[in-house]
Amino acid sequence: MKIIDLRSDTVTQPTPAMREAMMAAPLGDDVFGDDPTVNALQDKLAATLGFEAALFMPTGTQSNLCALMSHCQRGDEYIVGQMAHTYRWEGGGAAVLGSIQPQPLNHQPDGSLALADIESAIKPDDAHFARTRLLALENTIGGKVLPLSYLAAASHLARGRGLNVHLDGARLFNAAVAMGGDPYAQARTICSHFDSVSVCFSKGLGAPVGSVLCGSKAFIKAAHRWRKMAGGGMRQAGVLAGAALYALDHHVRRLADDHALAQTLAEGLQGLPGLTVEQPQTNIVFVDVAPERAQGLLDHLKSRGVLATGLYRLRFVTHLDVDAEGVQRAVAAIREYLS
Repeated sequence: MKIIDLRSDTVTQPTPAMREAMMAAPLGDDVFGDDPTVNALQDKLAATLGFEAALFMPTGTQSNLCALMSHCQRGDEYIVGQMAHTYRWEGGGAAVLGSIQPQPLNHQPDGSLALADIESAIKPDDAHFARTRLLALENTIGGKVLPLSYLAAASHLARGRGLNVHLDGARLFNAAVAMGGDPYAQARTICSHFDSVSVCFSKGLGAPVGSVLCGSKAFIKAAHRWRKMAGGGMRQAGVLAGAALYALDHHVRRLADDHALAQTLAEGLQGLPGLTVEQPQTNIVFVDVAPERAQGLLDHLKSRGVLATGLYRLRFVTHLDVDAEGVQRAVAAIREYLS
């Protein structure tokens, strides 16, 4: 039985063409700065998104951590959403390793942080308080796309109060594709509102490993030092960067296919008893299951070859290793369980 893995878009396997690109990638020693494929990836993404420089990282968690530690010093504070990855899902690294205090805020229904909440969370310049230095946003957030008008307003507010602005853009290109038009241009427009952006290649873009942090030359120089301390200095890393380069060229526009399949999945579940389906904007479908219906659902799906997660809500994520037949199998298995 073919497994339909909807747990996350991190489960993808490199395509045959991506594997060829990895094997053909020219290699050097990235710690010495002379891996040509890593350098090409960094230069290309920085130019694509409108930044001066970029830095290849093993993971998105390390990329965000190095960003926060480059923006903030010990005793500083960053404002962030309660459900943002940099706060909730990255082991508390900013606090534990950076001595940076998070100030989490509740999200609005669209995933944003209310401007009034951001404003009120910025601390006075007083020795009683941590120094507020950074606003950290995420796009997409829970599969939702933050509007450009909101990004402009939030960044304007933050900078007006002396804060820098970081974007966890793990699924930046999902947001850009969902906006319509040229996704590379849309991604650049999103990034124009931020001082730094982290982009993940091992999610919807389908690479096996890697994220890239973008910012000014001075910022990336600081992040490079933190990356070394965090154990992120890799050697012949071009074999990994080659996959990310291939993904940047070939897997961005196809994200629209994942979004369409997520829509198909949501439509197939609408109206089923005991389910409340959130309308997807990108490739993530959240489903709330009535308590009396929830027990045993994940085990039933697994017995039918369908994998999903239910950490806090039932979540299905479409990606390049899921096709229309797989989505229909998932819908059928859920319908079977509820019947």
